[in-house]
Amino acid sequence: METAASARVDSWIWAVRLVKTRSLAQAACRGGHVRINGEKVKPAQAVRIDDEVRVRVGDLERIVVVQRIIRKRVGAPAAAECLLDQTPPPPPRETIPVAAQRDRGAGRPTKRERREIDRLHGRTGDSG
Repeated sequence: METAASARVDSWIWAVRLVKTRSLAQAACRGGHVRINGEKVKPAQAVRIDDEVRVRVGDLERIVVVQRIIRKRVGAPAAAECLLDQTPPPPPRETIPVAAQRDRGAGRPTKRERREIDRLHGRTGDSG
């Protein structure tokens, strides 16, 4: 396992398995989804030991602290030793509101169904 003083952030987040591919790591950096110590970074930005790296993957933000610098992808147990995961646990499933879904092929809601949906969402239909 290689160790050095610093490495490219896109290479490091790929090596420690925060993203699946190196190109996804580069795209995440270019899209502003990677931050080092609160600053948005470019793919070639250097990452050092004790830096806080935040990576948004989908709708989950991973917060990790760099413990060891690696440049090559390693196995999952070795990758876990290179970072300290400080990501807060996701909220329990019962606190996440369930979105109402229509049956497939049911078409558009009728006027009555639309009013019920508006009532559920707290909107009033007194505008017209």
